[in-house]
Amino acid sequence: MGPSAETDSASDIRSDHWVERLAPPGARPYLRLARIDRPIGTWLLLIPCWWGTAFAASSLSAFRWSDLMLYILFAVGALVMRGAGCCWNDIMDRDFDAKVARTTQRPIANGDLTVRQALLFMALLMLIGLAVLIPMGQAAAMVAIASLVLVVIYPLMKRVTYWPQFFLGLAFNWGILVAWAAVTGGLGLPAALLYAAGIAWTLGYDTVYAHQDKEDDALIGVKSTALKFGANTKPWLWSFYAVTLVLTAAAGATAGLAWPFYVLLALGAVQLAWQVIDLDLDDPADCLAKFHSNRYFGFILLAGFVAG
Repeated sequence: MGPSAETDSASDIRSDHWVERLAPPGARPYLRLARIDRPIGTWLLLIPCWWGTAFAASSLSAFRWSDLMLYILFAVGALVMRGAGCCWNDIMDRDFDAKVARTTQRPIANGDLTVRQALLFMALLMLIGLAVLIPMGQAAAMVAIASLVLVVIYPLMKRVTYWPQFFLGLAFNWGILVAWAAVTGGLGLPAALLYAAGIAWTLGYDTVYAHQDKEDDALIGVKSTALKFGANTKPWLWSFYAVTLVLTAAAGATAGLAWPFYVLLALGAVQLAWQVIDLDLDDPADCLAKFHSNRYFGFILLAGFVAG
């Protein structure tokens, strides 16, 4: 990401955010570590959780007040677990981060926090995440705990495969399964189809995100789909987003959702198509903007599940 009004350099840390202006100085490195100043990752982790909640409730054709509480619990859970995931990611990537312009000022890479401090903070966040799981029931808790394997291995994947975005998709969309289990008490084919759709969606948007760092990644030996696809990225994006839409439609059909769901899914398709058509793969700022726009697709689809 190049310099902008929100950054003082190539760093992705925002100098205009309330974290830098209002938070106590001692808390700022921890808030930066948890990416409180960059909430898009929290949204992209939370939205699939909300998809799963609304989707499961719509498939049951029943409204329950307890489902509303799930939206709040998932919001808290996504915030703290995204923070915990960032702690682990930055611990594992601290040597790489120090060599990449966008990440060189992250708190572990620049020495603001030690690995021990980051581990303790991560443990605190995970304890809060565990507390959030308790009201969701045993089935949801068991499904959620299983996702920790994905969280642990994800930072290692960029070292061994050009497809780390696939493993991010596995982790970031797991909330669909947790939500389905929380609402229905188990798992089912509709949830599995939507989970697969979420993975395809993540492959698309995180490939766009990875194009910001492709030059640095190539120099330091980090792998990504952006490097694998190169100038041929757009056909792959069309494929990923097409799979997203087809599998989401299949999930809705399997669950018996009504026609308003498909109307809003079509609107979501327009948003995804705009991303690919308007994307400039050689402009890091545009890649970041298109990446951020995926929250709008997420909200459109959420509205579809509610309307369905």
